[in-house]
Amino acid sequence: MNKQFKIGNKIVGENTPAFIVAEISGNHNQDYSRAVEIIHAAKEAGADAVKLQTYTADTITLDCNEPCFVINEGTIWDGMTLHKLYQEAYTPWEWQPRLMEEANKIGLECFSSPFDFSSVDFLEKMNVPAYKIASYEINDIPLIRKIAKLHKPIIFATGIAYPKDIERALNVCKEEGNEDVILLKCVSAYPTPYEQVNLRVIPTLAKTYDCISGISDHTMGTIVSAGSIPLGAKMIEKHLTLSRADGGPDAAFSMEPKEFAKLVEEVRILEKALGTSEYILTDTQKLEHGGSRSLFVVKDIQPGEILTPDNIRSIRPGNGLHTMYYEEIIGKTAKTFLKKGTPLAWELIQ
Repeated sequence: MNKQFKIGNKIVGENTPAFIVAEISGNHNQDYSRAVEIIHAAKEAGADAVKLQTYTADTITLDCNEPCFVINEGTIWDGMTLHKLYQEAYTPWEWQPRLMEEANKIGLECFSSPFDFSSVDFLEKMNVPAYKIASYEINDIPLIRKIAKLHKPIIFATGIAYPKDIERALNVCKEEGNEDVILLKCVSAYPTPYEQVNLRVIPTLAKTYDCISGISDHTMGTIVSAGSIPLGAKMIEKHLTLSRADGGPDAAFSMEPKEFAKLVEEVRILEKALGTSEYILTDTQKLEHGGSRSLFVVKDIQPGEILTPDNIRSIRPGNGLHTMYYEEIIGKTAKTFLKKGTPLAWELIQ
């Protein structure tokens, strides 16, 4: 799989900053102007992109009250039917071209998660720069093949996926000649308990599947997303809302703008702090190395006097002989008068 590629105008992958995505999802609460506000909040917070979801309740499930269509998985939506949830959470399709235009106008990339063939066809008319496959769709091989044939980057959430699901999905991409793939560590729990996150899987995904990896984070706060950076995450996705108090299907586990801005700041600081794995001194450290210990005369020494631990010591700064010569010079004699504070040098002793 390719280790670096573009999503729109942004380069993603090795040797680049993490690509930070604000997921709008259902946080617009069926208000177009609110969706626009979220896009602008994402820009102000420092996001690289916003993400939509392209489905209707009828393209993703059935309007049915049978037990298997009622959510009962210990989530914030328990008791609702799938159809009812998706009716509340979906983003009207007629908004989406305008939302993408609004995002692009202010320098954000915009892409979406499709859930059936019709949504892919719709998004292609918008010319989205990438596609994200939700973890519940990672086993939809016909859908993945249709998208892979478009030769645009594909981002897979791995939340409920078994390794064989990931392998099948990636094999389809390879078969269609599409190797611009990102795998996101994800836990399909909303919000996700910290002990279920398993951040260490991020480098495992990258190594096992030879691809770019990242995280789709549903925990509260910034620490998990920021903590993914030292483990090699090259994409971070977090839900964004204007205020959790406003409610909505995804509000309870979404970030508010100030929190998102804090996350971006922490990620960028961590990226700077990680630096290189090569052990080297900075220019400042090289200068400061001169302040390290060395051998000095600590009491006046007369010509011919023996050097002893009483008159020679290892102290700061580093102007004298290296401390590794301490045992060698003890017992030698001074060639000339050595004043207290003189850095010891070979030409001063015999």
